[in-house]
Amino acid sequence: QVQLAESGGGLVQPGDSLRLSCAASGGISGYSMGWFRQAPGTEREGVSCISSTGGNTNYLDSVKGRFTISRDNATNTVYLQMNSLKPEDTGIYHCARSLASFQAMCLMLPIEYDYWGQGTQVTVSS
Repeated sequence: QVQLAESGGGLVQPGDSLRLSCAASGGISGYSMGWFRQAPGTEREGVSCISSTGGNTNYLDSVKGRFTISRDNATNTVYLQMNSLKPEDTGIYHCARSLASFQAMCLMLPIEYDYWGQGTQVTVSS
């Protein structure tokens, strides 16, 4: 059983930065990890993902150049550095572990992930 716990969210102003963390109890080293967000009244969308080795990363077009995903398999932690935040980045951010293991490429489709954290709220507002 894997448990994921996100932290680092908060209320910030446009242009500010936040660093989200996802701490896993249980193994994640052989799995891709993803960050997803959901705003009120919208479907959950993939923000970023990282393959098991960190060799492949993908980003939602609207966050490219502003967000950076990384992972530390030694501590079972995944990070999402978010810079130049915009109001449209507001939502609950969840991390998730992929269904499949040892995949060279990661995907940002929720159906590809089976373990999910409870989420951390990010609000960007002036």
